[in-house]
Amino acid sequence: MAEEAEFGAELRRLRTAAGVSLSRLSDAIHYSKGYLSKVENGVAQPNHTLAVLCDTELTTGGTLVKLVPTIRRKRGRPRATTRTSALPAPAGHFTGRAETLAALCASDSAICAIDGMAGTGKTALAVAVAHRVEPDYPDGAVFLDLHGYSQHTQAMSSADALDRLLRMLGVPGEEIPPDTQDRAARYRAQLLGKRLLIVLDNVRSAEQIRPLLPAEASCRVIVTSRSRLVALDDSSHFTLAALDAVDAVRLFRTMTGQDDDKQIARIVDQCGRLPLAVRIAAARLRGNPQWTLAELDRRLSDESARLGELDDGERSVAAALHLSYRDLPDDQRRMFGLLGVCPGHDVDAASAAALLDIRPHRARMLLDRLHDAHLVTQKVMDRYEMHDLVRAFASDTASTEISSDARRSALLRLVDHTLHALAQADEAISPGRYRPALSYEHLPPSTREIPDREAALAWIAAEGANLVELCELAQANGLHDKAWQLAFLQREYFFTTKECDAWVRSHLCAVRAAQAVGNGWAEGVTRNNLGMAYLHRGELVRAVEQYRDARAAFEAMGDERGVTDAVANLAWLSHYRGDNATAITQLRSALEFYERTGAQRSAGITLRGMTLAHTELGEFDDATRVGRAALAVFTELDYGADIAMTLNCLGWNDFRAGDHESARRHYQDALDQAARCESRHEQARAETGLGNLAAAADDVEQATLRWRRAEELHPDLPAIVVGESRVRLSYVR
Repeated sequence: MAEEAEFGAELRRLRTAAGVSLSRLSDAIHYSKGYLSKVENGVAQPNHTLAVLCDTELTTGGTLVKLVPTIRRKRGRPRATTRTSALPAPAGHFTGRAETLAALCASDSAICAIDGMAGTGKTALAVAVAHRVEPDYPDGAVFLDLHGYSQHTQAMSSADALDRLLRMLGVPGEEIPPDTQDRAARYRAQLLGKRLLIVLDNVRSAEQIRPLLPAEASCRVIVTSRSRLVALDDSSHFTLAALDAVDAVRLFRTMTGQDDDKQIARIVDQCGRLPLAVRIAAARLRGNPQWTLAELDRRLSDESARLGELDDGERSVAAALHLSYRDLPDDQRRMFGLLGVCPGHDVDAASAAALLDIRPHRARMLLDRLHDAHLVTQKVMDRYEMHDLVRAFASDTASTEISSDARRSALLRLVDHTLHALAQADEAISPGRYRPALSYEHLPPSTREIPDREAALAWIAAEGANLVELCELAQANGLHDKAWQLAFLQREYFFTTKECDAWVRSHLCAVRAAQAVGNGWAEGVTRNNLGMAYLHRGELVRAVEQYRDARAAFEAMGDERGVTDAVANLAWLSHYRGDNATAITQLRSALEFYERTGAQRSAGITLRGMTLAHTELGEFDDATRVGRAALAVFTELDYGADIAMTLNCLGWNDFRAGDHESARRHYQDALDQAARCESRHEQARAETGLGNLAAAADDVEQATLRWRRAEELHPDLPAIVVGESRVRLSYVR
């Protein structure tokens, strides 16, 4: 054991000189602390992989690697003629995957299947695991690439794989049977009584490798595949996603020697933190000494050209993805291609069904197959998303195989499908709201059903930015009427949730769409709604511009209702700017029109505005009177969100009047009502008001608790619009 002791002593000396503890070294190279201790004490034999990892971690220039051949040459091995060792070298700069690596090394499963999309580093991980556990398998290790997804090589048959494995195990070619089942029997017999590690890389299907799985319980198999090999019933499954941000930056930094982590973070994000893409980007930077990080960043920032940039001449992200795509059945290829047409971050089965003009259950089956192939992922039930680079591939490559007419037809179906669902959702959120006549020339046979307000809010929230991007895509494709209608039907949702960024973005698109078709009414309504979004974002100047443009559009049409809406909106701005006397005059004028024409909700909203204006003027009794009138209107209409808003206004008036007990009742009622109708904005406002009351009573603990809840519900209530926020800020200061 003298040679082992020499290696161990040198390892301890180098580790101590580097100031690295045994625990830290164990964490870094993923060998157990106990094993490393035995190596350092000369009672466990080191191996080449351990030496490489230690030299790398301790930056010792190969000192330890040079000692390993000496140990093996001097010591020899009793089983040298029969032991198989055919693992490829570990990947250079292997980074991350610490938890998965540890779990694989510790697993007692006979079969461990590693799956993931192209480029996630499945093979590198499998090889890293194999090198770490190889000492536990005295009969050695074998590695076989089955070419399940190889560019220029056909997938290996089970018969050919068995032939290769038997030869690796020392069986002469003339003794290998011609029949596949006979080869499998000889393979099992060859493994009898052995403890062998088998790595089956790049596997296409469970069927391909089933004859290669040993019956011998002491053997272990590690499998890698781009497909989820769910048919391997007795295996443990490990799915690889993209690297986390820290590990992706570390991989790029290690490969390039660059140290600007902020700029590197942008580059690896543009690579989707996919290990293959990060490695290619790093290789391109190294191969072009005249490039700076900024130049690489600039090249990758162009989404339309990004896949082309991620090609270093030998490796290509697009080529890797094409191998996953090329052998899909026609219906899955069509689904994948049309997903490249679909805007947004993710898609559900109903929208996918509209794209293909099929039933949702059929769409779900196709999406599940793409999920098994790691071309889409499913993070929540019935919602599927693509990695950014996969989406780019679907758009750039797969969609070119589908005619422009077919892609446009898919878009038309998706737009009408979504518009139809939004109309239902808008009706559920605001039953009495006026809606223009809608037409659905391309509505697919399977439509989405939105049964109630809760379902409406949940569906629009789940779709998120998808709806905004669909609005923009419709407008970009000349579907201008559909574009402004998509935005119009989201207004009540935005008003309830105060998601102002999406509100502004969708309505700016809608203004352009309305102008493109010369629809003055649509432009005026959209500008009124857009002004409201700016108002709730605290951008009063922009709100004024939109309201004035809306009034001008309606005046040109002679639309009295539209003009009145614009005037009422300008009155709210007068209030927020502190001109409350003008606000009341304008609101009274609008109220007279609304009451005369039977526009009950608009009348209630106007009364609520008057409540706030009277409060600011110190006219608390008048504020209470009109506030209660507004509350009666909304109670009769059963508009829960409006009831919550009005209760908050009454609570604010009571607080300003010094009637804190009444304020507490109103705020608590508002909080309960807002919770029932899922208005996080109004819940946050009520919590802020209750916190202010606690602060006024010197109950700092309760005030802090209430304010924290408000921040969690809806961060940054704008003080220019929400009086409660102004008071809270005064207490904090």
